[in-house]
Amino acid sequence: MEIVTIDDWVKRLSAIPKAEFSIPRVFEFTQQFPVKPETLAPYLFYAKSHYTRNLIFKSELFEVLAICWEVGQVSRVHNHRGQNCWMTAPIGRLRVQNFHVETRDSLHGTCKLVPTDSYEMDPTHPGVVEPEEPVHQVQNLAEFGQRATSLHIYSYPYSTCEVYLLEKGAYSDVPLSYSSEYGKLSPDEKLM
Repeated sequence: MEIVTIDDWVKRLSAIPKAEFSIPRVFEFTQQFPVKPETLAPYLFYAKSHYTRNLIFKSELFEVLAICWEVGQVSRVHNHRGQNCWMTAPIGRLRVQNFHVETRDSLHGTCKLVPTDSYEMDPTHPGVVEPEEPVHQVQNLAEFGQRATSLHIYSYPYSTCEVYLLEKGAYSDVPLSYSSEYGKLSPDEKLM
């Protein structure tokens, strides 16, 4: 294991040939090269009202985001539109809850989800979204008692995802946006 700066991490990740940019290969990369947390400082924007999505790097093959979580913040239950996703948590720890889509009616936008396995991420335990069961939720549980930042590698970059409302048994498409890009806060982002 070699701890590297975020710039070096992105450079090494970019050096993986497209033909080798597979789930096992990139997951092995995240295990071998943890990121020095202090090098993420230019990309860290926390908001009390919501987690933030901060773009660090984007190419045709993949993008890297730092997602900043205050204590108790959770993502909506969602998928990644069939794209691969790897995650690591250089700051704090996070829980990932996976779900199985038991039924789905695309005509009416309804579905039934069943929680399956879950795992925790921290600086030495990265995670990966399994293509066979891609619906999940990321949680910075109140009991963890600290802010967290996760790094997400998405291949390929995507601009919408499906969000699932467990209590309503429904799902819909949701557009995605960045809270910041390359260390600059987006004009419409409110850090409250």
